[in-house]
Amino acid sequence: MHIDEFREYCLAKKGTEECFPFDEHTLVFKVLGKMFALTGLEREEFTANLKCEPERAIELREQYEDIQPGYHMSKKHWNTVSFEGNLSEDFLCELIDHSYDMVVKGLRKKDKELLNSL
Repeated sequence: MHIDEFREYCLAKKGTEECFPFDEHTLVFKVLGKMFALTGLEREEFTANLKCEPERAIELREQYEDIQPGYHMSKKHWNTVSFEGNLSEDFLCELIDHSYDMVVKGLRKKDKELLNSL
């Protein structure tokens, strides 16, 4: 998956926006203002930080060389995933979906209702 495909996939999710809250090189995707994915645009290798359930995050890191603890993020809840490694596109989409779903799950009831109405 290339960065353009990653961007399109993230933006296709309900309630999602892209922004540059940290600097002009760090592209962030949010659902109703809560971050679920980010990537550096000036890195040599295309990686993205994705949120993950803590126990699953550890399992994924142990199982896949292309999944590491979140770079500059909470290591408990975030993984850095290489999109140029050996992970299949379907699996990468599953990881993005999981990140998005984790954030949606943590939204306030009012925000969940708003998201459902979109």
